Amino acid sequence: MANTQKEVDALLGLAEDVLGRLVKGGASEAKVVARSGQDLSVRVRLGEVELVEEAGTRSLSVRAAKGKRIATASTSDLTRDGIARVVSDALELCDLAQEDPFSGLPDSAELAKSWGDLDLFDPACDAVRAGEAVERSLRAEKAARAYDTRITNSEGAGFGRASGAFALVTSGGFRGGYTGSYASLSVSPVADDEGGKKRTSGYWTAHRHLAKLEGEELVGREAARRTLRMLGAKKVATGSYPVVFERDVARSLLGHFAGCVVGDSIYRRSSYLIDRIGSDVASPLITIVDDPLIAGGPGSRPFDGDGLPSRRNVIVSDGKLEMYLLDTYGARKLGSKSTGSAAGMTGTGAGTSNFVLQAGKTPAADIVKQTKRGLYVTQMMGFGFNAVTGDFSRGASGYWIEDGELAFPVSEVTISLNFDKLLKSIDMLGDDLDLKSSIASPTFRVAEMTVAGT
Repeated sequence: MANTQKEVDALLGLAEDVLGRLVKGGASEAKVVARSGQDLSVRVRLGEVELVEEAGTRSLSVRAAKGKRIATASTSDLTRDGIARVVSDALELCDLAQEDPFSGLPDSAELAKSWGDLDLFDPACDAVRAGEAVERSLRAEKAARAYDTRITNSEGAGFGRASGAFALVTSGGFRGGYTGSYASLSVSPVADDEGGKKRTSGYWTAHRHLAKLEGEELVGREAARRTLRMLGAKKVATGSYPVVFERDVARSLLGHFAGCVVGDSIYRRSSYLIDRIGSDVASPLITIVDDPLIAGGPGSRPFDGDGLPSRRNVIVSDGKLEMYLLDTYGARKLGSKSTGSAAGMTGTGAGTSNFVLQAGKTPAADIVKQTKRGLYVTQMMGFGFNAVTGDFSRGASGYWIEDGELAFPVSEVTISLNFDKLLKSIDMLGDDLDLKSSIASPTFRVAEMTVAGT
């Protein structure tokens, strides 16, 4: 993608042509998305290449309406016949669809008219060829395996990079596009433990800009260090204890919450947060924002899938739920207004951008030091979360805290607490926020949870 603006312009031209065909064919409203992209994925294990996969794509997605009857169609066949087919399919499907009174494009006055550069694309990502990606992965795995003789195996190391261009046009008058890139590196070493058990952990780095990835040797060594710290892991006695969530694990918890504040979950009544606007849903320490305008952010975007301007939304402020994330369709169903959060570019549905639990002022290490006895969680397993009731229970591993120190590694325990109470029980919040993924959280401590062990 050497000339990004040229690629965006080409996609806009394609989308506008298809939009014209839809309107000429009888669509009262239409939305067209054109995409192109290329990605590279490399995997090595024990010094040998296991996978090299590179692909390029171009595709079209359309959403057409005849009155209140809506249909969508998509294709990666951009030949003359392929484009004609996706247009005819969408128009024919409209005739078969049931009317939806909440469907329709947003008011043209609400559309984004201009936007700034969010620094989402780095040409250096595209410049990484397969050979360099393999070398980066090999260096990272080698650093992990050389860190300590107790590292005896590896689940591998991988490097990936992706870039893409995107264009959106609508019959309501919106026309826009942008490009983006992303690169990542991960390592997962294995160590032998007593009784023939294998212990593994890992570490990863990611960014939209290649130069901002952490170094391969650093990633490998940190992955090895985390793996070795799990040697001798054991269960702990069942009880109620403070639980500290390391930031990568805390991010997983925040992801559960994100799924409960999108409008789709609310109007489908599949969230424990229904009718909770204005009420306390978390500790006063907690402020959560969804901000698509962060320069270089992994989830940043200049406009949403409806063509509305991106905006920073404060979801939770000092523990109080302020809003749900809504697209145009969800807003109509709930009698509200869009928050510029449309995710499905041709469908309906709201989604997050950079969904971030704002950092506190306490160093993450001090949270452990100020915990007399409890569990420090670095990994969670399973999918034990019920979005309707808020019930939460997942397998966990990490370290036991005794007198403010990490005493020994812990595995094969289960942690549980209703999610509403969990968020309200956060009593310490770290300062170690790292925005390497679109959902991000600092380390935090929950005052008390049930830990099921022996």
